[in-house]
Amino acid sequence: MTAAPTRYAFIKANWHADIVDRALDGFCEVIPADQVDVFTVPGAFEMPLLARDLANSGKYAAVAAAALVVDGGIYRHDFVAQAVVSGLMQAGLDSNVPVLSVSLTPHHFQPTDHHIGIYKDHFVEKGREAAEAALMIGKTRESLKG
Repeated sequence: MTAAPTRYAFIKANWHADIVDRALDGFCEVIPADQVDVFTVPGAFEMPLLARDLANSGKYAAVAAAALVVDGGIYRHDFVAQAVVSGLMQAGLDSNVPVLSVSLTPHHFQPTDHHIGIYKDHFVEKGREAAEAALMIGKTRESLKG
């Protein structure tokens, strides 16, 4: 029997990197950074394809993907956010590897110091939660093998 992978992939969107990168900080508070391979994509929309490829590689116990999709005033953000979350879910289902979303779509984000601070802190927490979920689902799935 092949041992389960002990490495984790973390994808982060480059848009709003000052905020999104904080999710990786939180993730690595739970899972040691030396067990995490980090990949950067241009934006949220590019995450599902890479998540699928990473999950199918057989190298990772789980894949986490982080992005901040904001309302730019043209109503595009709702469609992007839905496509990203659906694509990440599909990547996990197709690959049989957990693919976790740390993709947030705030209703009223403004690039002020106040909002940026709130979301930086929030992304740290969401990164931690994604790492905890990766470990929990891995442990649960292992227990099912008997």
